[in-house]
This record gives sequence, C-alpha cells and structure tokens, in this order.
Amino acid sequence: MRGVVLVGHGGIAKDCPGELVSKLKRLEAQRRAAGTIPSAEEQELDATIRRWPRTAATDPYRAGLEAVGVALRPLLNGALFALAYNEFCAPSVGESVEDLISQGATHITVVTTMFTPGGAHSEVEIPETLARLRSKHPGLELQYAWPFDVHVIAKTLLQQVKQFS
Repeated sequence: MRGVVLVGHGGIAKDCPGELVSKLKRLEAQRRAAGTIPSAEEQELDATIRRWPRTAATDPYRAGLEAVGVALRPLLNGALFALAYNEFCAPSVGESVEDLISQGATHITVVTTMFTPGGAHSEVEIPETLARLRSKHPGLELQYAWPFDVHVIAKTLLQQVKQFS
C-alpha cells in the first residue's frame, strides 16, 4: 500500500511562550556543538512546543499547510496521506511515517514544501530522519521526493507572477 507524507517547515504557535523556544534553541545549539544526542530536557521542550494547542489564528502556517494537504490528497489516487512538520509543530516526520506504516503502508514517498536548494531542513535534517526510519523498517520502501527541479519551480513561479501581472 502506498503512502505520502507532506512535510512543511512548521511554525511556533503565536501564544507559545518565547522563553520555551529560546531555551530549546539554546539546548539544540549546545548539542550540535558537542556532537551529542538530544538530552531529556531538549526532547521534553521540543515535545511541549510541538504539541502546543493551535488554531488557525495562533498558527496560520499550519492552517496553510493543511489547506495544501486538502488540495493534494484527492490527487493521490487513494494513497494513504499524512502531514508532518520538520520542527515546532506536530506530528514530526517520523511520527507521520510511523502512522502510515501502522495503517499498512509499505511504500511511502515523503515530499516537502521547502522547494529551494541549500536548506538544512530539506537537504540534511529530513534525509537524516528518513535514514533512521529506513534502518528501523528495512522492508519499507521509503522515498524522498527531493530535490525539486529548479526549472519546474521557476515555471510555477512564473505562472503565479502572470496571475498578478
């Protein structure tokens, strides 16, 4: 059974306390500098921020990605579908892939809304997550629909420009 995970960047809910995010970023920077794994404190802060209650008013980015998902899902010929967020919002990429596996998916394609080359999220973080998932689920066919063809992106942007010119 096929599945598709649409990954967005993820945003911080407007009413989430800034000190939580600052502390999380500080812990992440310390961990990366030390080359260690996330501490229990970092994992707890990450979960708290990702699971912060959200509405369209407090997280318009999430509402926007959900709207893209609503438009994409019927185009996928019955494939299982899930949304995911790289950071700040739940579910994570790993959680969404695991959810599709639990529904019977054996072939999952992950695609992101982060189109441009050079981004750490799309070029490093998402592939690292997918590598961990492939190790955990060796029978799973897990594809990452990346990179995007810059000429296709340019044509899409041109169509958008023409609508407003």
